[in-house]
Amino acid sequence: MFILYKVGDEMVEDWQSFLAPYRQAVEELKVKFKGIRNEFEEANLQSPIEFVTGRVKRPDSILRKAKFREVVEMNEQNIEDVIEDIGGIRIMCQFVEDIYRVVEILHNREDFDIIVERDYITHKKASGYRSYHIVIAYPIERITGTDSILVEIQIRTLAMNFWATIEHSLNYKYAGDYPMELHKRLERAAEAAFQLDEEMSAIREEIKDA
Repeated sequence: MFILYKVGDEMVEDWQSFLAPYRQAVEELKVKFKGIRNEFEEANLQSPIEFVTGRVKRPDSILRKAKFREVVEMNEQNIEDVIEDIGGIRIMCQFVEDIYRVVEILHNREDFDIIVERDYITHKKASGYRSYHIVIAYPIERITGTDSILVEIQIRTLAMNFWATIEHSLNYKYAGDYPMELHKRLERAAEAAFQLDEEMSAIREEIKDA
């Protein structure tokens, strides 16, 4: 449970038990998605999943996002209702078409429910950002019973991830307030990354045909 307690004159947040189910969910999902990749490899098939990573947001990052979303009362329920990506999984793919294959695989699973989908590949963000986001309700077995928590799954190509990683670090440095020239250059770089993805897909198709 999310608890505020006082040490001297300071209010301190105890996040341990609040974040525990998210850590459990992320670790379980990483194992499951890596298992999908292993199944393809054991069947001598090309896996649409290149690799899988996961993380749980840090408390300072959660509080910043809650403040940005104008959460008035910082309690467990309000934070969980507003922030969908406290637990996050990232699935990397070689090709754009692999992303949609992974989405299809996720739709066919019965161990979680898909709550929200956002296709930022077909409909890229103004910044140039591309990725496919799926928010799931994932059941966690605890000694107190079963809890269902939200976890965000991001599916993207290696090129998309390269751009997004650099853009994220710059966004942190500039606090989102880029100089206009830098903003335009980032947009051009995002488009170049997507063109690279398209070219690599075309090359793969030509190799298949040959």
